[in-house]
Amino acid sequence: MSNANSCKVVIYDCDGVMFDSFEANVAFYERILGQMGKTLDRSDAEVMRVLHTYANREVLAYFFPDQADWQESVRLAGAIDYLDLVPMLVMEEGYRETLQALQGVVELAVCTNRSTSMETVLESFDLADYFGCVMTANKVANPKPHPEPLLRVLDHYGLEAREALFVGDSEVDRLAALAAGVPFVAYKADMPGFARIDRHGDILSLLEFTRSA
Repeated sequence: MSNANSCKVVIYDCDGVMFDSFEANVAFYERILGQMGKTLDRSDAEVMRVLHTYANREVLAYFFPDQADWQESVRLAGAIDYLDLVPMLVMEEGYRETLQALQGVVELAVCTNRSTSMETVLESFDLADYFGCVMTANKVANPKPHPEPLLRVLDHYGLEAREALFVGDSEVDRLAALAAGVPFVAYKADMPGFARIDRHGDILSLLEFTRSA
């Protein structure tokens, strides 16, 4: 197991970690399903799990197993301006302050199953400059839980898996980290891993860094 003192890059998942994106994600898929003559059942726990953890095309394949319907849903998804949904996103408490404390001490990266909306989100919240690598589902052949996205981040920085920490909140994140050999930090989630944190600032203690260090 990696020692946190050896960490050279902290990698963050987006949804549920950087932002509470529940309402934005639901609204996104409700628009698509509505145009396809379907409704989204918020009370279905499995639907909510799939919607909030898998890549866009995989979610749409779950809703639309017919190939023609899936292709149409992908087209509709591409026509949505995510800027309309940004006001529904809520940045997690203390996140910006944690990035400020970490910047210049370790590298920072994003590894998400979002596709084209990630850049819009980062720019809208003035976060883009914090991250040297933003790995999204549309930049890889195999999104999480496959290890490829995390391995691509490691390749970007020329680092080994033990030199990274991946902060995530879902089983998809945990499995990706496990497959890539990257120590997993569970955020507000009871899952096995290197550590669990309930506040973003906890990562500073985990790394034995402080603002004054």
